[in-house]
Amino acid sequence: MVNKDIPFAMLSDSSGAIGTQYGVYDEDAGVENRGRFIIDPDGIVQAYEVLTPPVGRKLSETLRQVQAFQLVRETKGNEVAPAGWKPGKKTLKPGPDLVGNVWKEWKVSEAFED
Repeated sequence: MVNKDIPFAMLSDSSGAIGTQYGVYDEDAGVENRGRFIIDPDGIVQAYEVLTPPVGRKLSETLRQVQAFQLVRETKGNEVAPAGWKPGKKTLKPGPDLVGNVWKEWKVSEAFED
C-alpha cells in the first residue's frame, strides 16, 4: 500500500526477519534498530551504521559516503576520500608516506566545509 502523505519510500519488516539477518533486530523490544548498510556492486558491505530508534540518520551523509565509495572504486583505490570529503574536493593518494601524516595533507577545517 502506498501512502501519498509520506514523501519517501518506507518498508515494513513486521516479523523482524530482515532485521535479524542484518543484526539490527532487538528481539527483547520487538523492534529494529535503525540500520544503514552501504553494499557495493560486488555484494560487499563497505559501511554500516546502527542507531537505536530514538535517533535518526542523516541522508546527506549517507549520500556523501556512497559518493566517496564510488570515487575509490572508480580510481581503483588510487584516490581516497578523507573525513568530510565531498565531490569536487581534495582527495588523498594512499601509500606509506600518508600513514601518520594525513594531518599534513587534510586540514580538519576541510572536513566541516559545506
